[in-house]
Amino acid sequence: MARFLDIHPDNPQPRLLQQVVDALRDDALIAYPTDSGYALGCRIGNRDGRDRILRIRGLDDRHHFTLMCRDFSQLGQLVKVDNAAFRAIRAATPGPYTFILPATPEVPRRLLHPKKRTVGVRIPDHVFDQALLELHGEPLLTSSLILPGESEPRTMGWEIKEDLDHEVDVVVEAGDVPAEPTTVVDWSEATPEVVRRGAGDPDRFGAE
Repeated sequence: MARFLDIHPDNPQPRLLQQVVDALRDDALIAYPTDSGYALGCRIGNRDGRDRILRIRGLDDRHHFTLMCRDFSQLGQLVKVDNAAFRAIRAATPGPYTFILPATPEVPRRLLHPKKRTVGVRIPDHVFDQALLELHGEPLLTSSLILPGESEPRTMGWEIKEDLDHEVDVVVEAGDVPAEPTTVVDWSEATPEVVRRGAGDPDRFGAE
């Protein structure tokens, strides 16, 4: 059964945050709130966690995983960003955007798109996420909690606890969560391409 943690949305309790970090370091898979719905997350080095995310979401190995980063400097260690992308992404973060970019050698091969050698990265605008990433000290491997047959991420922690009680290890509740997923921008080539319209304004990246 999954552990359910009710954490304050504005002032996350250090004791409860530490419990989540300890679980991640023990290779737990967590369901946690973000600025664009709930997500599944685990430690980057957690091979089983990656496979569990794919299984829960009904996805194959071509799925673009996302690395949830605390800040831009952490993001810059994981992906290659040219000058134009640097300025635009810096201006849009933190916020509800996911950027697909060429990965650096820091990213394990099993997390990359098998053909493009790219990975998604994002910096959330969410109090709990930022506190968790700060304490954890490294990015999280993450994916929106959109179940097979559904089109939007889950938004209710108690509902996730009921439906995924034997699929995840920890469910975090931390206030209201928007239902709209991130806007996804593929910047693996010279110009950005908006591949999913979501909570972030796509027009700033030239979407029509």
